[in-house]
Amino acid sequence: MLNGFKNFIMRGNVVDLAVAVVIGSAFTAIVTAFSNNLINPLLAVFGGTDYAGLGFHLRPGNDATFIDFGAIITAAINFLIIAAVIYFVLVAPMNRIKEIQAARAGEENEDAPAPVEVELLTEIRDLLKEQGNGPTADRLG
Repeated sequence: MLNGFKNFIMRGNVVDLAVAVVIGSAFTAIVTAFSNNLINPLLAVFGGTDYAGLGFHLRPGNDATFIDFGAIITAAINFLIIAAVIYFVLVAPMNRIKEIQAARAGEENEDAPAPVEVELLTEIRDLLKEQGNGPTADRLG
């Protein structure tokens, strides 16, 4: 049972997900500081003289009824920044590494004999081309 759990944990996508969660959590503090100190003041400029920023009160004088569009916009910008960093720092390099590994594995497998089915299908395709059976031969290309 422990061996099965170990195999599950060591699968590539589980490890990638764990790394993404940890990095995303750590990066959240940076993005939050960026948003609170740069984006929120810029949004507050469009919100008028009220210190609360871009939004309005459903009932004037009751802070509990404030609808804060600035916070929603800030959360969306935070998400986009975190997603972009995770993609460009983790996902894109990992995909590139997997492509390189797959290409190397493909080079190693080129010397292996083709399966019988592939050989038969290749012969059928070549025969159809020779016979010139119209559009079918063109599609087999």
